[in-house]
Amino acid sequence: MKMDAARRERVLVNLSQRRAAMLHDLRLFVETPTGPGPGMSDGLARLRQHIAERCVKLGASVELVPGTPRPAWLAWNEADRAGDGASADAPPTLVCRRSGGGRDGREGGGVLLSGHLDTVHATDGPFRELKLAADHATATGPGVVDMKGGLVIAMHALEALAEVGVEVPGGWGWILNSDEETGSFHSDAALRAEASRTLEGGARAYGVGIALEPAMSKGELAIARGGSGQFMIEAFGKNAHVGRDFASGVSATRLLSEAVLKATSLTDLSKGLAVNVGPMRCDQPPNVVPDYARAWGNVRYPTPEGAAVLEAGLAALEFGQAPPGSATGGVRVRRVFNRPAKPTTDGTRTLAERARRVCESLGQSLPFASTAGVCDGNNLQAAGLATIDTLGVRGGGLHTPTEWIEIASLVERAQVLAMVMAGADATK
Repeated sequence: MKMDAARRERVLVNLSQRRAAMLHDLRLFVETPTGPGPGMSDGLARLRQHIAERCVKLGASVELVPGTPRPAWLAWNEADRAGDGASADAPPTLVCRRSGGGRDGREGGGVLLSGHLDTVHATDGPFRELKLAADHATATGPGVVDMKGGLVIAMHALEALAEVGVEVPGGWGWILNSDEETGSFHSDAALRAEASRTLEGGARAYGVGIALEPAMSKGELAIARGGSGQFMIEAFGKNAHVGRDFASGVSATRLLSEAVLKATSLTDLSKGLAVNVGPMRCDQPPNVVPDYARAWGNVRYPTPEGAAVLEAGLAALEFGQAPPGSATGGVRVRRVFNRPAKPTTDGTRTLAERARRVCESLGQSLPFASTAGVCDGNNLQAAGLATIDTLGVRGGGLHTPTEWIEIASLVERAQVLAMVMAGADATK
């Protein structure tokens, strides 16, 4: 059934009575290890299965979409290369779908939720448990806000709507990947395919998308995000003995250093362009003129035009011969701009305003902001789906061992999410 004032109130009450259940799930989700390290795959599988089973109880169909390979050159450390750097263990993506109104599912225009199961916190590190503050106002834990809390509010919003008998107009989908924190390379194809999925008759399955990333530092909703890309610079030189034959050598590290300086000089903060180089590696001893060296970097840009400037600048670094042993040396740049910029569009503005009206009707505020950070919302919107992506829980300390959540935001944000999904912003 559609939302009316009476059902709206019942959904809100239902969710307000779920605080203890949400905390129980938050502990379960947080203490299921889904960060890098031993047991990650097992933890991901357990959490994925748990959510799938609860969605099935809501009448949803579930599908596991196999992960796709990512470029092997992206792996810059030993653990990554030994793990999924070469994509040997690409995790699957869970897709749950429920058509709206109990009809045949051909009406289209539903809501697609997006969440990630993985965290950045090592499974064998000291930060493993959910710990509540003495006043129970906040709690800390690995991934508690990014984004185990977001998964909790989505699960309970869907369950509350179902218990009250409120249908999401056009139905809903929920896509859950396991590699967002490493760039969503394995799940990018699944994200884009689901965001652009069409039904029998040609209607788009979804009209809007909501990624469950946590709210920004002051509770803001991000209505614009920059884009992100990865690159690797490879320098090829010619080996020589440093003492006896230095002049005949071509130093790959010198070529690499020059290329890195040129790459980072592409940074133009006045235009929102940033180029950062992190790991640099040469595995040859210092008494040998090295014939091979490489470095890995990341770029950020606010618009497609900015991405084009950076791509052209990186391409211009290339010259000479790629194979080691060349008398002149050479530089090659591998690159993939996997997170397109996510500017504010008419669709995202309309959806954001809808979320703001819901918040205001519940006595909450929802300021707007923009960020250079990226998430799966970039991928969904790149596929043509108007998406907002910080309607998740409030907290802070993301990616640190002090990551925390504001407990009250579990109920409050679940209520907002349920109202937005049910199209209840005009019902007061």
